[in-house]
Amino acid sequence: MRPVTEGELDVVHGDILYIEDLSVHFGTFRAINALNLYVRDLELRCVIGPNGAGKTTLMDVITGKTHRRNARIDGQVFLGQALDALTHSEAQIAQAGVGRKFQKPTVCEHLAVWENLELTQSGSRHWWHHWRARLDAGQKARIQAVLEQIRLEDSAFRLAGELSHGQKQRLEIGMLLMQQPRLLLLDEPAAGLSDEETAELADLILGLRGQCAMLVIEHDMDFVARLAGETGLVSVLAEGALLAQGTLAQVRTDPRVMASYLGRG
Repeated sequence: MRPVTEGELDVVHGDILYIEDLSVHFGTFRAINALNLYVRDLELRCVIGPNGAGKTTLMDVITGKTHRRNARIDGQVFLGQALDALTHSEAQIAQAGVGRKFQKPTVCEHLAVWENLELTQSGSRHWWHHWRARLDAGQKARIQAVLEQIRLEDSAFRLAGELSHGQKQRLEIGMLLMQQPRLLLLDEPAAGLSDEETAELADLILGLRGQCAMLVIEHDMDFVARLAGETGLVSVLAEGALLAQGTLAQVRTDPRVMASYLGRG
């Protein structure tokens, strides 16, 4: 296996994520079914679909959590031009520039907001490296810039455990930004947020456009509408396959989508 250089994703041909004819089986259960999906570099793509559509499995495959040792996988998943996600580990994929945020925020609650960001800055991923090293001016400036991006500069020295749910969501995104990802995967980031927190999170994500590519899985259609706008692509999954794709207005009026997802309840 060719070694992966940290931060390496070759996007010379424009696509940062290339998925073709992907099928994933866990025993007799088929979680992904002949899926084709392509995401351009710096694109913000929203993915929607009912429960059981394969959305989380898709993220697990992209990040190397699900691989050929624990599932039967057919097809291709490439990150950039050359990195085969099906032959690399979670750590290698992360080092190549892929960051993932799970639905439930995972922050170090006993540490201050600043310390959470310090521990996850790009460079050595070993925690002891950060505790032993002194931050230089550039690193401090980077942390300050991310604090401002996630609108937590006034909470920099508060314990993360004291933050609201929405603030923790933004902090975790900030922790990923410290690693300067090329592709950011966000799994239902608006879940459990108030209307005000949802609006703040949407503004944060929209502010990241042009900084990295983003794949956002979400159920909140108002949130998707804010992110996608009138022209952004929305991909709809159902039973592990790509059911429809287009602008939000297009997929909302697609009879297949209305029957499978949007029309429910």
